Amino acid sequence: MSHTPNIYSAPGTPTLDRTVGELVAERPGRSRVFQAFGIDFCCQGGRTLREACENKHIAAETVLGELTKEDSGPANDGPNPAELPLHELCSYIVETHHGFLRRELPRLHTMAQRVAHVHGGHTPALIDVSEVFAAMAEELGSHMMKEEQILFPAVAAMSRGEIAFMPLDGPIACMLHEHDDAGQALSRMRDLTNGFQAPPEACNTYRALFSGLLDLEADLHRHIHLENSVVFPQALAKTAS
Repeated sequence: MSHTPNIYSAPGTPTLDRTVGELVAERPGRSRVFQAFGIDFCCQGGRTLREACENKHIAAETVLGELTKEDSGPANDGPNPAELPLHELCSYIVETHHGFLRRELPRLHTMAQRVAHVHGGHTPALIDVSEVFAAMAEELGSHMMKEEQILFPAVAAMSRGEIAFMPLDGPIACMLHEHDDAGQALSRMRDLTNGFQAPPEACNTYRALFSGLLDLEADLHRHIHLENSVVFPQALAKTAS
C-alpha cells in the first residue's frame, strides 16, 4: 500500500510510464478500461501503467489498445471534476461522494445484517461480509467528518489564496491510510461474494445488497481517486510553493 499522494509525470512521458491515477484524472472515461482489467486506479493510482500491467500479468499492449479506443470516442462523461479549482473540488466531493455514502451506508448496513442473519447459516461468507462492511462503514463515517471539519476547510482556504492555517502532511497521510483500509475492505467483500455475484436462488434483499455493494465500490473508487490523484497532490504542491 502507498501512503503518499500520486505523482504526476513530466510532459512527454510515454503512456506506459505515466501513473494510472493521472491518466484517469486527465480523462475519467479511462477508468472503465482499468475497471475491465481489474486495475486499481484509486488506492494504487500512483503505480505506472507498466507496473500495474505487470502486477496483473496483463499484456501492456492490450491495455494500451483499449485506452486508444476509449480516447478516440466522445468524452461523454460530462465536466471533469478533476479540472475544478481545489475549493470547488472539495465541495463537489462532499456533495457528490460523501452524500452518496451517507445515503447508502445505512441502507446497505441494514441489508447486510438481514442477509447474514437469514442466509449466514448455510453461507458463512455472508456473515463475514456483514462484519467487514460494518467496520468499513464506521471508519468511513469518521473519515468523512475529519475531511469536512478539518482537512477540506484548510485546503479550500489555501485554494482561495489564504495562508494555510495548519500543516497538511499529517492529515493527508492519515486520509491516505484510511483510503487503503477502505480499498482492502472492498477487495475483501468482492472476494467473499464472487465479485458481488448473487447465486440464482438468492432472494430480492440478497440481490439488492450485492447490487448496492457493486455501486458502492464504483463510487468509492471514483471518490478515492479524486482525493489521492488530484486533491492531495495539488494541496501539497501549494504548501511547498
